Formats: sequence, C-alpha cells, structure tokens
Amino acid sequence: ISGYSLVVQARDSGTPPLSSSVTVNVDISDVNDNSPVFTPANYTAVIQENKPVGTSILQLVVTDKDSFHNGPPFTFTILTGNEEEEFTLDPHGVLRSAVIFKHMVSTEYVLCVQAKDSGKPQQVSHTYVQVRVIEESIHKPTAIPLEIFIVTMEDDFPGGVIGKIHATDQDVYDVLTYTLKSEQKSLFKVNSHDGKIIALGGLDNGKYVLNVSVSDGRFQVPIDVVVHVEQLLQEMLQNTVTVRFENVSPEDFVGLHMHGFRRTLRNAVLSQKQDSLHIISIQPVAGSSQLDMLFAVQMHSGGFYKPAYLIQKLTNARRHLENVIRISAILEKNCSGLDCQEQHCEQSLSIDSHSLMTYSTARISFVCPRFYRNVRCMC
Repeated sequence: ISGYSLVVQARDSGTPPLSSSVTVNVDISDVNDNSPVFTPANYTAVIQENKPVGTSILQLVVTDKDSFHNGPPFTFTILTGNEEEEFTLDPHGVLRSAVIFKHMVSTEYVLCVQAKDSGKPQQVSHTYVQVRVIEESIHKPTAIPLEIFIVTMEDDFPGGVIGKIHATDQDVYDVLTYTLKSEQKSLFKVNSHDGKIIALGGLDNGKYVLNVSVSDGRFQVPIDVVVHVEQLLQEMLQNTVTVRFENVSPEDFVGLHMHGFRRTLRNAVLSQKQDSLHIISIQPVAGSSQLDMLFAVQMHSGGFYKPAYLIQKLTNARRHLENVIRISAILEKNCSGLDCQEQHCEQSLSIDSHSLMTYSTARISFVCPRFYRNVRCMC
C-alpha cells in the first residue's frame, strides 16, 4: 500500500462539546527490497551461421515490483560465457552478435547475464541464456501468387489493407521479410514482417502488377501479385441484382466459389461475349449465415441490362448456378417482406465507399464497399 488518508477529530469537554477534523495523509516510501525478475527465468535462442555482425538474437524482459525510481532503467551485464566477446548486450536488453558465427566452430554458448536495478542499494538478479548456432538456410521460401480485386466508387478509394501474402520456409528458424520495389511505393506498401499489402488512397481504374519479393536472409524469391481496380459508375447501382447464397462465409465464397460462379453467371446472363459482368460487392446478411452478392451487367454498347431481364435469365439458369453454390434467393426491387398493398414499394441502394470490406484468402483477395438497401411502401 503506497499511502493512507486518515481523518482525525478533536472533541472538547464543554457543553455542548465542540469538535473539528483534519485530514492526515501518510505516504509510504518505497524501500528497494525487490530484485529484478527475468521473464522467463532462463532463455533459449538460436542464430544462423554467417549472419552479419549486429544481428538481434534475443530481447531480455525484466520487471521490478518496486516503485519506478527503484526499478528501471536496468543495467545489463554478461558475467560469464562471453570471454571471446562474441556477444553484445545493449542498454535495452537486446542480445546481438559481435562476430560472424560458424556452425563448425561451436554449436552452443551459455551466457550468465546480470540485471541490476536503479535503487539504492541496488538489487541484482541473474539468468542463463543458451544460444545455439545452427546451419544457414538451405531451402528457398515458397510463396503463393496473389490476385486482388478492388471495387470502389469513382476516384473515391480511401486506401487500406487489401490482402496478405502467404509464404513458408522449410528452414524452421528462418525469419521471412517482404519487400516491394521502390518505384511502386507511391501507390502500395508491403509490411516487411507479415506480408500485408496496403494500398494508398486514390487508385485509378486498371491493372497493377506488383514487384514483391520474400527473403529468408539468404534466398530472395519473387511473388506474383496482381491488383485489379474497378471503379463503379452511378448507373450500375440503378441496375443491380442481388443473389443471396445459403450457408457460406465471404472468405469461402471468394476463395472457393467466386471464379466458378462468375464463369457460370456469365454464361447464364450475358447475351454477347463483349458484355461485361461487374460484381459490385459481397456482404453477409446480418443475423444469418447467408451472403449477398451484388452485380450488374454492362452491354457492349455502354448501357446496362435492366434488373428484370437479368432476373429472368437467372431464374432460367438457377439449376446450373446451384451446381456451383446453393442459392437462397434472387432479389431485385421486391418488397423484401414489407406488407405493401398490391406489392407497391420502392427500393434504393446506397454505397459507403469509405467503409471497405476486405475478404482475403491465400490466393484471392476481394475488397469492396459496404452497401445498404432501403425499401419503403409506396401505397
């Protein structure tokens, strides 16, 4: 307990008795009676041979139960095991290599490390660090090609995470890093540690081929990453049809069904090969396991097919479509459950281009805006 707050009252012996009170604060000064604590108590680390001088091997973690002036900053010292000065230990507790290690020279080092706190008198504790020297990488990293589809309103893309590169390495202790060719950094970024791809705002319509590579420190492997950006036209929203699927997550649809369903859908609704099918958005139906896919079809001449025509085509081809994935409903400007007299209702569709949904799998990522469907009776 760091302090107490007491209320003390003095009362006299008169009639009637009079009194007054005062608050007494008692602060408890900390004595440096706790030693630093290493977490975990002892450490095991590895370093590959031929790594450059200064390679980070281990971060020591130390806590102290005393108050701040009796705890950090801590002073770290290697007491034993570093007679040849193969290691350095910085003031933040990071153990680094001071030489280029060779597996044939030595395979293991055991260091005794001391941590000393800032109290008076100082308290100390010790830990042992076992460092194993392993052979350098013998396997190249492997990475899965990634294709990313981005749908956005005209010149209104806010940017954000659009996908993630999936890479592995058979060398157990390899740490993979990801890089993007410098001239593409004005439009995209790649997180060097986890392979997440970030698009900056204002992407134009078109196809982008990213020059990404993954490295294990010895081998560098290129990765095929293609980004397709499609900008929506306002006219598309007035001619959309929604296909509602049963029992499928957005990620499963993108990774397992989207290509196949798109191909089947094109065969079902396109009158000419030059017509264009636009998948505008996919979105889970709140409170259910259903999924809505919003699409429109643009004619070669430039206009859009009316929803009623598309629904007729879909209805005729529903059996073929369900060979790919189970369809729950085909929605257009229906009343969606509203009890309107003579079924007169009006539906409006709005897109929130600043609220993007990213559905990412190992091979395909789909980024689309959130949409809202509003229906009201026109009785």
